[in-house]
Amino acid sequence: MIRVLLADDEAIMRAGLRMLISDEPDMEVVGEAADGNEAVRQAERLRPDVVLMDARMPGLDGIGAARQIGERHPGVRVLVLTTFDEEVLVDGALRAGVAGFLLKVSPPEQLLDALREVAAGRGLLDPAVVPRIITRYAGTPQARPRDPALDQLTPREAEVLALVGRGLSNTEIAAALHLGETTVKTHLGRALDKLGLRDRARAIAYAYSSGLVSPEP
Repeated sequence: MIRVLLADDEAIMRAGLRMLISDEPDMEVVGEAADGNEAVRQAERLRPDVVLMDARMPGLDGIGAARQIGERHPGVRVLVLTTFDEEVLVDGALRAGVAGFLLKVSPPEQLLDALREVAAGRGLLDPAVVPRIITRYAGTPQARPRDPALDQLTPREAEVLALVGRGLSNTEIAAALHLGETTVKTHLGRALDKLGLRDRARAIAYAYSSGLVSPEP
């Protein structure tokens, strides 16, 4: 069972999420929090697999709470759920080491899939956020020295990682390379493990900083 802690200052939002998640046979809601400080305390007490965290809450916000949880309990994954997609929130969440970032307008099935991905140790970014991450890390067009660490990758792993850097989803990569989506996930997972990258956001950043992908002129 995937054990989920809900952290949102709106009681009606928590109730809706609880109903949605509790209907899934592989998930359970183990606790709730109405602000960031309470989320940190509940994470300490309950040690959930995933904290589904609202970014904006009174007192300690979700980003600050995510940072504290990550520092104290690295095994607890945080999925940030918000109505906002401002760049400052995305950047703050990534710097806090969150495992995923999803907008509240996402369909319920996407939220459930995101919880499963994050619980399995895979990072997740809402597709609406990916262009912002690429813009931030691509920077000004310039050649970058190739990182020797890339030599650890097989040609296919490097190819998949490069397409992730271009912002393609696993489904789009599978279509482009004529592979199954499960195969794409396997190649990407191996590449992230070899390079010590935690999630897709860091994979995008690394694809540019390592010289694997060159910014478009």
